Amino acid sequence: MALFDGKHILIVVENLPVPFDRRVWQEANTLRENGAKVSIICPKMKGYTDSYEVLNDIEIYRHPLPLEARGAIGYLFEYTTALFWEFWLAWKIFFKKRFHVIHGCNPPDLIFLTALWFKIFGVKYVFDHHDINPELYIAKYNKKGFFYRMMLLCERLTFATASFSIATNNSYKEIALKRGRMREERVQVVRSGPKLDRLKIIPPVEKYRKGRQFLVGYIGVIGEQEGIDLLLESVKYITSFRSDIQFAIVGGGTDVDKLINLTAELGLSDFVDFYGRVPDDLMLEILNTADVCVNPDKPTEMNNLSTMNKIMEYMALKKPIVQYDLKEGRFSAQEASLYAINGDVKDFGDKISLLLDNPGMRLEMAEYGFSRVKNELSWDFESVKLVNHYKKIFS
Repeated sequence: MALFDGKHILIVVENLPVPFDRRVWQEANTLRENGAKVSIICPKMKGYTDSYEVLNDIEIYRHPLPLEARGAIGYLFEYTTALFWEFWLAWKIFFKKRFHVIHGCNPPDLIFLTALWFKIFGVKYVFDHHDINPELYIAKYNKKGFFYRMMLLCERLTFATASFSIATNNSYKEIALKRGRMREERVQVVRSGPKLDRLKIIPPVEKYRKGRQFLVGYIGVIGEQEGIDLLLESVKYITSFRSDIQFAIVGGGTDVDKLINLTAELGLSDFVDFYGRVPDDLMLEILNTADVCVNPDKPTEMNNLSTMNKIMEYMALKKPIVQYDLKEGRFSAQEASLYAINGDVKDFGDKISLLLDNPGMRLEMAEYGFSRVKNELSWDFESVKLVNHYKKIFS
């Protein structure tokens, strides 16, 4: 008999579709492989528009999401719409086959409003803490005030509703214990370790270098706090003294058009390619071609305390990294990365140039990073922590 036979887990994620959200998809498959029935509620987005789909015996219910929000009114509209659909679909799934756990993945910290109603029926709420929203608000708007206090309140109510919590790193665990006032035995760190069978190392594809000697790669969200504007300033600086580097930016988000326009204004369109959200095979071609990968996340408290999936994905593909010197980024990469002075775009550019001119250093860093992921940080290790946590939950 499988470990979680007879158990039904409903995963709710608001900001990304599944299976595009890799962490959620890995969690769902791990729970299913251990006998649980898994259902997922998530939004429809480009490439994931079916209202209902079954993949790997996991039922996925997708709802409309009118926009990727910007500004307070936009977020209010987005979150209200998402909550309506999550509430409706949760009851639809519950009457079809009763679930025992709602596994809510933030942002936003509002899924507890749906989970509260099911606690009456003995359903446990597990909070999967992906983003620290109060710090994210400061990173986006550089202020506190009423909405910041509302973020803190929603976070507090989320932890108060949760029977158990999952943190993506030790910094988030500390927030669960202090701000969330959760008992330590109810909080488990499960990092977003990559699956090595997905991130395959393949030969480079020269067309992405656009005839230049080197390629520098980025993958991730294209938003305000990801620092692509800082990266473009570094590119401007680099191209003032060398022209042998092409830059590839992979990912989607609210700021794509704005940053494409900025690239043109800076006269960098020949050096920088924006590929948007792409399927895995194209992503792997681009990143495997890259000689160096970058994480230009802005030095904010949000980014300082958050683990970025891209770091471990770069390491899994044997890529040396350049990033700003942030706490969790340094913990993940350690000697697989060079660390620029926070916010110093010229130092960031110099670190990229230094790596490209030193193939031996690149190789040593790449091997270190791959070994760290393979032997410590991959999903093979993190999935065991998830399963053990669910043993507690179901006990």
